[in-house]
Amino acid sequence: MKKIIFIVLALLQSSASIAQSKSFDVLLRGLIKKTVPIIKVQELKSKSTEVVLLDARELEEFEVSHLRNARYVGFNNFSLEGIKDIPKTAPIVVYCSIGVRSEKIGEKLLAAGYTNVKNCYGSIFEWVNQGNEIVDMQNQPTQKIHAYNKKWGVWVNKGEKVY
Repeated sequence: MKKIIFIVLALLQSSASIAQSKSFDVLLRGLIKKTVPIIKVQELKSKSTEVVLLDARELEEFEVSHLRNARYVGFNNFSLEGIKDIPKTAPIVVYCSIGVRSEKIGEKLLAAGYTNVKNCYGSIFEWVNQGNEIVDMQNQPTQKIHAYNKKWGVWVNKGEKVY
């Protein structure tokens, strides 16, 4: 069923640029369970220096680009041990490509007793699509964004896609 939804949404996305944000939102609403409170990109942008940003993508994705001041935590190799220095009450925002992996990491943080965790709705794809800055490993602005794979890359409409 998810595959059919994705195909339909991909077709909608290609028909008009205005349809992308609507179809992307439909996709997200179908995949994100909201088991972790969400934060929209606009709100995160205004608070990005006040929160601990955790990047739940894989290292090769993070190395291409990430949100400024984000901390790599990964998904497949995520470990609570790696974030034990973060206070349990710190405001934390987790992101990934679209918000699915970050939601799962957010669930682990909440289960471990972290009390102020949010998942970035649309994650780095939405961040870039709204024209916000991303940086490389030298902390320099870049247009490159790891688009995960060609299937998911259709949801990135700004920047230079890297696979």
